[in-house]
Amino acid sequence: MLARDLLTHLAATGRTAVAAGRGDLDITDPESVHAAFAAHRPAVVVNCAAWTAVDAAEEREADALAVNGTGPRLLAGACRASGSVLLQVSTDYVFDGRARAPYPEDAPAAPRSAYGRTKLAGERAVLELLPDTGYVVRTAWLYGAGGRNFVRTMIELARERAAVDVVEDQWGQPTWTEDLARQLVGLGQRALDGTAPPGVYHGSSGGRTTWFGFCQEIFRLLGADPARVRPTTGDRYPRPAPRPAYSVLGHHRWHAAGMAPIRHWSAALAEAFPSVLESTGGTARRPAGRPGPRDTESDTTREKAEITCDPCR
Repeated sequence: MLARDLLTHLAATGRTAVAAGRGDLDITDPESVHAAFAAHRPAVVVNCAAWTAVDAAEEREADALAVNGTGPRLLAGACRASGSVLLQVSTDYVFDGRARAPYPEDAPAAPRSAYGRTKLAGERAVLELLPDTGYVVRTAWLYGAGGRNFVRTMIELARERAAVDVVEDQWGQPTWTEDLARQLVGLGQRALDGTAPPGVYHGSSGGRTTWFGFCQEIFRLLGADPARVRPTTGDRYPRPAPRPAYSVLGHHRWHAAGMAPIRHWSAALAEAFPSVLESTGGTARRPAGRPGPRDTESDTTREKAEITCDPCR
């Protein structure tokens, strides 16, 4: 999802990019990494590869670590040898999710899940091996037209169900992959120019909301009644990996790079919505507030939906 938007943006700006998919580059294999760098000699590497199956990582932490920890370490080593810049995409899951104010970039990491631990290992490898050319960009709650994500799922459920139950006790920043792609390209260029300090940046949207509030806005943009979204709590849906209750990130370091942070999540969603809707097979939008075919069904016919969103990219 992110890589597709990144490639589209790079093409639009006239930059040459090589898309190394899994069949072209296994980031857990030193020989594969060496061969890819020898063939392409990249100026900037953006690592969009990751193990993002949060619950599966609890039982397969070694496998997740190979992708999220060993992979970035191998890429960082190759970048050090070739003089390349590395942009490592990371996650809010490196924090404990118990804060009450936005996490600054230098907040202590305290992951509570295997996924968070393995992503933190990747961060530390990049910062250790590339103190001058390594960049960690943490993001959260990604959505876009190119893959499975919360917005697409809610659009589909709005067509299928009279109501959905969505958690209201988890806070975060919905982030459009196109916005993050633009931010990564800008950071990569400034890294090459020597005007962006290396280190940690937070690549999430401005503002904050809950999954419940996010879903209500999706329904409103779809032309469905937001009252069809009903609040619930995360403890109703226990999962192997704990979900952060608070995933709001601070964005102060962008100013050091001469860049503005990503815009407010609601403005981005409004712009993104037509393309995401089209990716689900929809095109038209009813005026806000007008009932859809199932909006008037009684509570007795409503179905409960377990709504979760892993940090898929």
